[in-house]
Amino acid sequence: MAEVKSHEFDGFLKRKPLPVRLFLIYGPDRGLVSERAAALAAVSGVDLTDAFSVVKLDAGEIGGQPGRLIDEMNAIGLFGGDRLVWIRNAGSEKGLSDALDILAQQPAGPSTLIIEAGDLKKGAGLRKVAESSSAAVAIACYADDGRALQALIDQELASEGLRISPAARTRLVETIGGDRLASRNEVRKLALYCRGRELIEEQDVEEIVGDASAISTDDAIDAILKGDKDGFLHAIQKIVSSKTPVFLVLQGCLRQFQLLELMRAEMDEKRAPAAQAMAALGRHLHFRRKPIVENALKSWTGPAIRRETQRLQAAILQSRQRPALEDTIAMQTMLATVLQSARR
Repeated sequence: MAEVKSHEFDGFLKRKPLPVRLFLIYGPDRGLVSERAAALAAVSGVDLTDAFSVVKLDAGEIGGQPGRLIDEMNAIGLFGGDRLVWIRNAGSEKGLSDALDILAQQPAGPSTLIIEAGDLKKGAGLRKVAESSSAAVAIACYADDGRALQALIDQELASEGLRISPAARTRLVETIGGDRLASRNEVRKLALYCRGRELIEEQDVEEIVGDASAISTDDAIDAILKGDKDGFLHAIQKIVSSKTPVFLVLQGCLRQFQLLELMRAEMDEKRAPAAQAMAALGRHLHFRRKPIVENALKSWTGPAIRRETQRLQAAILQSRQRPALEDTIAMQTMLATVLQSARR
């Protein structure tokens, strides 16, 4: 089925019935990933209120045991009917991509699989399987562009019978956009604040809407690469306020350092400049992030990147073993990485 691009999702969702039962939803906009996963679950035909029909797992629970997911997908519901297996916080887990590969080769069964993942690079295990199989689909979730934000604003305000002035609309668009759920919540908060009135003015936006445009985990990761402690803490504060798990930032940080490791190896092996390594391996990076990544490649050596990658991997393992300390472990680890960057 290959890939459903971000702007194609609404049309895809209207197809009855959906052509596949294996869905990978990924991208840097965690709120949009979550929102689209919920939308797919809602049209899956599974009773989401039935605890025997819906199984929710963290990707870490699959670990190196692809058989766990395969067993869940092949299980029969206690009272019959379709089942939904819903996995969150997926990344580069090999066991998960191996399980998806096996499921994609089996005849379609009664179970639906939804996998929520972070910003997976092209060629990552999960993406490779989903994009190359006719039995699965990969759905990309990137930060809303101007047109998508305008549609979101119109949709939410129309439901409350509200209009918005041009100046207020411009101001609102400037302050939302980093995360779909956070943006939607800010517009709903504005609508609630102005309920009973006909027109929303710019002052209303300034009084009630927070800056949701920087809630993307990329902001925190970029601050880590720059060694900007204050910027990192500011980004984390926004992420926490949006109810986005801090653990996702740690996962994103690990993926960033894994990419840095590949790029740095390319530089060292071919004696190539950072820009050339990025052109070969970092084409998926947003243009605004490229100067930050390029500077990091110039300041970090290959061995130093490998040590940091190993430390981040160890922190993720530790946080899964001790979930009660997940946020503390993630914060301490990332702060240490910020300080390492600042020294370079």
